[in-house]
Amino acid sequence: MRLLKQVLGGLMLLASSWGAAAQVWPQTPPTVSVGRIERLEAFPSRYIAARPIDVWLPPGYSPAKRYAVLYMQDGQMLFDASQTWNKAAWNVHVALSKLIAAGTVRDTIVVGIPNNGKYRYSEYYPEKYLALAPAQVRDDYVRRAQWGSTLADAYLRFMVEELKPAIDRKYATRPEAANTFLMGSSMGGMISLYALCEYPQVFGGVASLSTHWVGRPSAWGSPEALQNASLPLAAFNYLRKNLPPPGSHRIYMDHGTVGLDAIYGQYQRFVDAIGSELGYTAANWQSRVFEGTGHGEVDWSARLDTPLAFLLSKD
Repeated sequence: MRLLKQVLGGLMLLASSWGAAAQVWPQTPPTVSVGRIERLEAFPSRYIAARPIDVWLPPGYSPAKRYAVLYMQDGQMLFDASQTWNKAAWNVHVALSKLIAAGTVRDTIVVGIPNNGKYRYSEYYPEKYLALAPAQVRDDYVRRAQWGSTLADAYLRFMVEELKPAIDRKYATRPEAANTFLMGSSMGGMISLYALCEYPQVFGGVASLSTHWVGRPSAWGSPEALQNASLPLAAFNYLRKNLPPPGSHRIYMDHGTVGLDAIYGQYQRFVDAIGSELGYTAANWQSRVFEGTGHGEVDWSARLDTPLAFLLSKD
């Protein structure tokens, strides 16, 4: 029975990975139950492939006010479960609208950036992590996981040089770093934290849920088979030198204890130790473990109020 459960678990992870890789962004904007979505169709870029950008505006959005901005990865999974490959969504609009209405967080708009299907690992695995990995590991990763193209730095330039200026021109934003945030899960959490490190003058905080420290695509095998030393160590060495100084940035990370999330704890503890050594405290660094939760949109949606409240709390 235990072997059967392991096999079924592995098949579910493979299905999840294949579904995410095959995901094509919906041709129509998502439907939301609160607030509204404005879609920027085929947003052009000099750095990465064009894609639609979905912008969620909270109830009562007014150009007369000013709003913080939350940039979220895997944007096609955020709002409308009827459009997603696995029929599950973060429902970020529901969680955030409740927190705004309660006065818990600042007024915020959400910018959903969809991943680019099979090039998700190309865009989301941090380029400078990979540069610190052994050559054999790096070459194999670029060939098998990234289809020969390492695009993370190009993706960050798209966000910083093209998307953010366009959002700040079109909407009533607070453009300074103190009101500009990032969020993602799994590989989306990896690229979000990397963006904060590379552009601390642009982004003021990040929430990385179920951060995929092992780096390897889940299609490569069971959670146990994905574990390795080279890629996490490369990430640790980069973060030790490049995390922004504590005091002006907020960092949130978490993981569950079931399925793929069950292997993250040992790596997350090392990252937490790095943050502590650099001087981060509970005021600006939060690391949480959610017992009994796994690696999917239903899990992240259930605890979304926690990172939102930490990241977007009113000063």
